Amino acid sequence: MTAKPSVLFVCVHNAGRSQMAAGFLRELGGGAVEVRSAGSQPADRINPVAVEAMAEVGIDIAAEQPKVLTAGAVQSSDVVITMGCGDACPIFPGTRYEDWQLADPAGQGIEAVRPIRDEIRSRIRTLLTELGVAPN
Repeated sequence: MTAKPSVLFVCVHNAGRSQMAAGFLRELGGGAVEVRSAGSQPADRINPVAVEAMAEVGIDIAAEQPKVLTAGAVQSSDVVITMGCGDACPIFPGTRYEDWQLADPAGQGIEAVRPIRDEIRSRIRTLLTELGVAPN
């Protein structure tokens, strides 16, 4: 891994799970990790319920925009974490891949999104430990 590890979060629409994960990694990683997120079929905007759920824990992701997944983003990342996008993610040797099985927050209310958010936060803390970065 490089001196500053890079992590790419990928979900289909890059509007909920991957955006929440990126928000947590930016916040908890304190700048020690390069953070990217993308989607295999990006939505036109971020999920407002995901924005609300993150705001409840003091993380603002409202200005984020869904981005299209590119081979370059995958290739330049040390860790690629997929969230329900199946085989849409290209595979490159030397890159660590994980698939996080998480419910899709699309179309869900805040009560359903909170447990997804909390599971993502827990997994981000574990990831930071694995990367050798002390969580903030």
